[in-house]
Order: sequence, then C-alpha cells, then structure tokens
Amino acid sequence: MIDLRPVGYVIGILLALLGGAMVLPFLVDLAEGRGQWMVFAQSAIITGLFGTLLAIACSNGVKEGLTIQQTFLLTTGVWLALPLFGALPFVFGATEARYVDAFFEAMSGLTTTGSTVLSGLENLPKGLLLWRGILQWLGGIGIIVVAMVFLPELRVGGMQIFKAEAFDTLGKILPRATTISIQISFIYVSITMACVVAYFAVGMSAFDATVHAMTTVATGGFSNYDASFAAFPAAVEYVAVVFMILAALPFVRYVQLLNGNQTAVFKDAQVRSFLTVIFALVVMTALVLLSFDQLEKETAVRKALFNITSIISGTGYASSDYMQWGSFLVTLFFFIGLIGGCAGSTACSVKIFRYQLVFASVKTQLMKIKSPNGVFVPQYDGRAINDEVLNSVMSFFTFFLATLGAVAVLLGMTGLNFITSLSAAASALANIGPGLGAEIGPTGNFSGLNDTAKWILSAAMLIGRLELLAVYAILTVQFWRA
Repeated sequence: MIDLRPVGYVIGILLALLGGAMVLPFLVDLAEGRGQWMVFAQSAIITGLFGTLLAIACSNGVKEGLTIQQTFLLTTGVWLALPLFGALPFVFGATEARYVDAFFEAMSGLTTTGSTVLSGLENLPKGLLLWRGILQWLGGIGIIVVAMVFLPELRVGGMQIFKAEAFDTLGKILPRATTISIQISFIYVSITMACVVAYFAVGMSAFDATVHAMTTVATGGFSNYDASFAAFPAAVEYVAVVFMILAALPFVRYVQLLNGNQTAVFKDAQVRSFLTVIFALVVMTALVLLSFDQLEKETAVRKALFNITSIISGTGYASSDYMQWGSFLVTLFFFIGLIGGCAGSTACSVKIFRYQLVFASVKTQLMKIKSPNGVFVPQYDGRAINDEVLNSVMSFFTFFLATLGAVAVLLGMTGLNFITSLSAAASALANIGPGLGAEIGPTGNFSGLNDTAKWILSAAMLIGRLELLAVYAILTVQFWRA
C-alpha cells in the first residue's frame, strides 16, 4: 500500500503558496479600483485554507525522501491540484467563466501551453491578467525542477541521460530538489527581471512588460491583448525572440555559467542543434515570405524570426496570422511545433535531444549494415548511449504519436473537423498554444469548442507537460502493486 501522506503534504504546501500568490493580483485590483479585489480575497482564502489543512493532516507521514511511486504521484498530482484551485479567480472574477472554461484556462497557464478561452483581454481587470501571467510563470519554474530532478530519477523519456550532469548531489529526491530549486530560482528571477526592463525600454507599459516577461520566460504565451504581439511595436518582437530563446535553453548550463564555466552553454549539443534549426527555419520562412510582394525584407525576416521562435519554443505568441502565409508554411508550422526546445528548460514538446538520440541510433544502425563486423555505439554529446536510454526515448515517441492520434480521434468524435482536431491535439499535447484553422488559429481562441473537447484538451496538456510516461505509469496495475 502506497503511503499518500508525503504526497498530500507537499501538494498542501504548494496549494497554500498558490493561495499566497493570489495576494499580488488582489493588491493590483485594489489599486485599480474596479471593485474586483474580493475575487482574489475569496480565492486566496479558499485555496490557502484547503492547502494548509491538507498539509497539517498529512504532516505525520512526512519522511526524509519519497519513493519512486510517491514521486510519480507527486509530479502528476501537483499539476492536477494547482489548476483546480487556480481556476477559482476566473469563476469568481469578471469573466464569470463556467468551471470547464476556468479549469482549461488554469491548466493552459500552469502547463505553459498558452491556449485561451478568453476574449476581450484588454478589457479585463488587471488583477486577472496578472494572475494569468503568474500561473504561467509558476508553471515555468516548476517544470524546470521537474525536468531536472524528478523525470531523470523516474527514467522518463530518456531524461535519465541528464541525471549525472545536472546536479550530481547525494541524498533523496526532495533534498536534491531543494538544492536545485534555490539555484534555478535565482537565475529564473534574474532573466525575468531583465526581460521586464527590456520590454519597458522598447515601449511597453510597466504592467504589460511585467506580465509579458512572466509569460515569455515561461514560454507560455498568454498575452494581455487579443491581438497578442501584433498590438506592439516591431522592436518588441526582437526582445521577445531573445528571451524566448534564453528560456528554451537548458538552465543547468546557466548554473554552470554562474559558477565560472563560461563555455558550458555553447558546448552543449542541444544548444547548438536548437540554434541551428531555428536559423535554418527562419531563412526558409523568410525566403517564402519575401516572395510576397507586399512584404519588405526586414518585415519578412522579423515575422519569420518571431513566429518560428515562438512556435518551436512552445511559447505560442503570434504577431501575424500565419494561416495566410500559404499551405506550405502552415504545414511547416505544424511540424515545427513538434520539435520543442532543450531539456531542462521551460520549453515544451518533444525536445531537441530526443531527435538527436534517434538520429544517433539510426546512424549507428546504418554503419552496422555497411560494416557488419564493426563495433559501433551510438553517442550523444561525446558519451555512449546505453540501451535503457534509447528504449526510453523510443517508448516516448511511440506513446507520443499514439496519444496524439487518440486525442485527435476523440476530438473528432465530439464534432470537430479534421484540421481542428489534429492541430488542437498537437497544440495541447506539445503545449504549443495556438492551433490551425480559423477557429483556434493564431487569431482565434478555444472558447468555441464544446465542453467535452475542452476536458480532453485539458487532460492532454497535463499528459504532455509531464512527458507522457510519468502520467501513464500511475494508470498501470503494476504501479499500484509495487
């Protein structure tokens, strides 16, 4: 029998902290004077009280560390519990959203997906806009810790290849998470503050700069405007590109850089591949856009750079309606979203390193065919890849494609057309944000989808953000018998 008390204790503490985070939008609404401050007062009391009581009730079961089973439950339970309560301000607030819509918005925020069911964003109370930014910012730093501590320990999707190089500290999972979190938090906050200053310097208001810095560094994509980045001057797009890329790089390299290793970032094979892919895609897209007579060279390059970076990092901002760029680029954008950034970053989707491992395995197999008597071992970043890692990566790809197909079919059964079903499934599972088509594309939102589709997509966001296998493991009979 698995002891759930340590899991409940951690979730309770995090819920109490989530309730505490509601004080910030409470103060903003109080200062704005639109009478919306009670929304966050009520939500904070409910969330904080429930979290505190849960932590107290489970405190007698707290141990030094967590078992593997408890860790699986914790990683999934946190990302399920926080949206349940993070949705309350949307229900009580000016949107008066139904709970299905509020939960969808909160899940999209905390998983940094960026899909939204809200419209008329510029008319919403500032506290609610700030809350959307806070949800994504908290989800961004949370997923870094999960990707660097929990998933390597759980041997999920090939993440164990980073176990030794991340933070090779002794001890149980929770103490290790604490050590890493302190160092990561400093870097995360520093990058966010730098992003705020940069946005403000190029023309954003202080409030817009703060919220968009949160959602940029989290690669989340929530904006304060329905038009997203089309509402801002061109210079803002260049700033966003810089910080989206910084957020999509492995944070462990920043820690090494902070500790004096000045070459750590660019020696990483992930980083080099990620930047190379972005460069190639931007050149290709810009050349296609330049064939449109109405676009100037700078505009074409800027639009290509911004939107490619936004989609590949999973941020999901849009500065143009790329559905008007022709079928080739629309199709290209669909597949770009399935690439993702680097492991140990706030970026989402499949991740660059998994493609590198697959290509290394294929290369090795081709060499064995050419030289049957030779001994060839697949390598990643100069290190041999063991069979366990390769099997984990192959399992991830299999489950990813199977889940993508299943979610698309389920969405189709709710009445959505093929393009909407497939792109919405990919958007949710890869945590990208916008889909394709007039309804959920870069100029639309997900409000028009039926309730069943919204619940399905909410589940897909959770599954995708936790690298699939971490969620699927707890659904097996063997997990509960262990």
